[in-house]
Amino acid sequence: MALKTLSTFLSPLSLPKSKFPQHLLTTKPGLVLCEFSRSQKSRLPADESEGTGAAAPSPGEKFLERQQSYEAAKLILKENKKRKKKKDNAVKASRNVASCYGCGAPLHTSDAVAPGYVDPETYELKKKHHQLRTVLCRRCQLLSHGEMITAVGGHGGYPGGKLFVTAEELREKLAHLRHEKALIVKLVDIVDFHGSFLSRVRDLAGSNPIILVVTKVDLLPRDTDLNCVGDWVVEATMRKKLNVLSVHLTSSKSLVGVTGVISEIQKEKKGRDVYILGSANVGKSAFINALLKTMAINDPVAASAQRYKPIQSAVPGTTLGPIQINAFLGGGKLYDTPGVHLHHRQTAVVQSKDLPSLAPRSRLRGISFPRSSVSADNIEQVASVENGLNAFSVFWGGLVRIDVLKVLPETCLTFYGPKGLHIHMVPTEKADEFYQKELGVLLTPPSGGENVESWKGLESERKLQIKFEDVERPACDIAISGLGWFTVEPVGRSRKISQSKPVETTEELILVVRVPKPVEIFVRPPIPVGKAGAEWYQYVELTEKEEEMRPKWYF
Repeated sequence: MALKTLSTFLSPLSLPKSKFPQHLLTTKPGLVLCEFSRSQKSRLPADESEGTGAAAPSPGEKFLERQQSYEAAKLILKENKKRKKKKDNAVKASRNVASCYGCGAPLHTSDAVAPGYVDPETYELKKKHHQLRTVLCRRCQLLSHGEMITAVGGHGGYPGGKLFVTAEELREKLAHLRHEKALIVKLVDIVDFHGSFLSRVRDLAGSNPIILVVTKVDLLPRDTDLNCVGDWVVEATMRKKLNVLSVHLTSSKSLVGVTGVISEIQKEKKGRDVYILGSANVGKSAFINALLKTMAINDPVAASAQRYKPIQSAVPGTTLGPIQINAFLGGGKLYDTPGVHLHHRQTAVVQSKDLPSLAPRSRLRGISFPRSSVSADNIEQVASVENGLNAFSVFWGGLVRIDVLKVLPETCLTFYGPKGLHIHMVPTEKADEFYQKELGVLLTPPSGGENVESWKGLESERKLQIKFEDVERPACDIAISGLGWFTVEPVGRSRKISQSKPVETTEELILVVRVPKPVEIFVRPPIPVGKAGAEWYQYVELTEKEEEMRPKWYF
């Protein structure tokens, strides 16, 4: 029966005629064996032509193959994503390593003088109850009681004490920021604006948006017009070619301007983490405390975060690691970061016991020279001299010396800085002798016998030639990094009132400023402080396009 059925399909009419002899062509039913031509046979694999090849994949096998390909592709994408973001779990406050909530240092029980040390009994008890994130290390406890304990060394670190981390290592902890999608809040100290600005902040922040926050505006002299100061800050920022979203003048002490910063953060955050960035001792931890205090009024999350807020002290380098703070309801974390330590500031050259004298604690008051109450060896000669400041030297503590080579008789120098640094004025011919005799006594810092012996002196010298065009306004500010600034007025205000004859403006003023070797000196346009600042300050006229590109300032 099978042969009859097979012969029906293999009829002679369906086969190639050239391969079959005529005597084999028959109409009788039968089984016919045939051979394909070589060209047709070569189209099939050898094993399949012999009947030993694999069967066609079933639908189930096809489904499994697709699933395996999908899982492999998903794994590759996941690895690429990790490689692209370069997330460092140790840097970003890993949940696996408990850190001190005050300074961000990893907790340990080995070295009693190292940051992050906790008493072993306390550590074990807190670990047992899963409360290590509520622990404050011993160093932070001492800092909160006024102890001055430095921990940062290296290029930009601080002399004296035992050093546990270098400034380069702290900067490396911020390197991951350029690869993150984050919102950067950059802090600048108004008293040390150019010294704390971080001009190369894009090396750390990458292309992330930046909000510029100017701190400590409560220290500016009384009757200062913040509108003028805000315009001056924006102009200085534009000169440094840093694109920012907005500029905010704030005070962590009086909470001025903090509400505006919160509104800007909520507007620009968009689910991203917020990083507080700035140089060491610029006031990051104090600003975060003010931020949480203001947010806690309407936000229960921020209110609970206030219980474990970063420690604040006068020691640069208080924060030694990123501190994660749950401060927002709508996603995203707030991070306090280690300060960027700059070697060109005065805080990098003095001993730890002298650091408090460099930090202003109250509102600045300008001290002008010459004046009748100048402290000098021969005060009578200073008060009655007809050439004004010419051939005199002014010492700002033991950290700055200004030699006046050539100025107008009416020229006035007005100093703005910490009250702990006293200013003394002597004839230039006696300046060297006076400095060697009074260093550590009248001229402090440095203070103490050992500090004076190791003091290298004022090794860096810069000659300044200052031109002025308008006697109604100061010629410039000369800012000392990490300390403050003094304003050069060709004609002092007291002299302007009594001056009847016109003043020649074609001449230039020549000063020589000496500071410790790594400290930088900035010559900048004068900042409009005090009541007089609002009178002489001139706003820059801008086109509509320039006005649109310019960031707005708030306070």
